[in-house]
Amino acid sequence: MIDTSAPVYCANHPGVETTLRCNRCNKPICPKCAVRTPTGYRCRECVRGQQKVFVTAQWYDYVIGFLVGGFLSTLASLLVVLVSSITSFFAWIVIAAGAPSVAIGVSEALRFVTRKHRSKPLFTTILVSIFLGALPVVLFELFVLYIWGLIFQGVYLAIAVPIIYYRLSGLRLTQK
Repeated sequence: MIDTSAPVYCANHPGVETTLRCNRCNKPICPKCAVRTPTGYRCRECVRGQQKVFVTAQWYDYVIGFLVGGFLSTLASLLVVLVSSITSFFAWIVIAAGAPSVAIGVSEALRFVTRKHRSKPLFTTILVSIFLGALPVVLFELFVLYIWGLIFQGVYLAIAVPIIYYRLSGLRLTQK
């Protein structure tokens, strides 16, 4: 018969008495080691193992995502140059309203070419390619001292980059 009155200690902190156990591996854990999940408390090792299931990116997804992200970013930046040549209040409206739509289009194209594979380094690689794709256009505008173009590029990137990241990573800003 098992003695249930004997104290149980955390597997990671042998000096900490606990009654909490991981709901997956049944390892005793203290509140410092416990990670709250929708299905209960788990140890950090089980949570890490579960997260690895969601990392599906292959090495070639990084290359494809980087190249396609850079190309689409350059196209979008050239489109911003075209819109910024209007230099009126209308240009601000077009950039503010068009940047989210362009960002959604870019992110969906990137999801398509990477076959919806996921990994945080893949998303970071793609975001770097978005900035590097816009860099030639920004440097040209800086070289010719086209201040309005630089401002519009900044506005576009400030709107588009977070949208692209959230769309790729599958994060939702609102709960259903």
